[in-house]
Amino acid sequence: QSTVILDNPAKLKEIRNVDHMKEPYVLGTVITPERYIGTIMSLARDRRGIQVKMEYLNPNTVLLQYELPFSEIVLDFYDQLKSSTQGYASFDYEFVDFRTSKLVKLDILLNGEVVDALSLIIHTDKAYYQGRELAKKLKEKIPQQMFEIAIQAAIGSKIIARESIKALRKNVLAKCYGGDITRKRKLLEKQKSGKKKMKLVGKVEVPQEAFLAVLRTDGK
Repeated sequence: QSTVILDNPAKLKEIRNVDHMKEPYVLGTVITPERYIGTIMSLARDRRGIQVKMEYLNPNTVLLQYELPFSEIVLDFYDQLKSSTQGYASFDYEFVDFRTSKLVKLDILLNGEVVDALSLIIHTDKAYYQGRELAKKLKEKIPQQMFEIAIQAAIGSKIIARESIKALRKNVLAKCYGGDITRKRKLLEKQKSGKKKMKLVGKVEVPQEAFLAVLRTDGK
């Protein structure tokens, strides 16, 4: 047997006969006013946290420690912790080890074509929710184009979510009557500028915001 370290979910398709997958775990330390204990416990539980310590530093301040998958804290855990405790809680973490987990590769397809940049390796328990949420967000972020766009979330060959973006018939000069050349030129330049921010996936133009949606989707 050999061990492969994945730094890109797309590389998983190159590997055959996967026996198991591991993910990094960290020891997270939260110091919080006592009144937010319940809120923090709920947040940690949603992120697959395992409580290992609870200690009162004084009558009003508590130290909580959790072992957490790194993937569950790397993006927005700190922001959610701060917002749910009105900024009073602090958070720090350190690497612990790698642990075997039930992980799957979640793919996003646009008109039947897998978009490697949108692929995720995610825990099985969150895959279906994450797939549905990501498909919805991509529908919001990808603009209508001259043809219908099918957005699908898949685990292996199984489609777990689908959204569609209807085709658009649009002429940017349609409302520009007469011979106003300057206005026509501005409209065309604006359309051209917008296209520079798109990435072509097959025939589908995908804005940068759509790729950021992968990071901002909060799987539960």
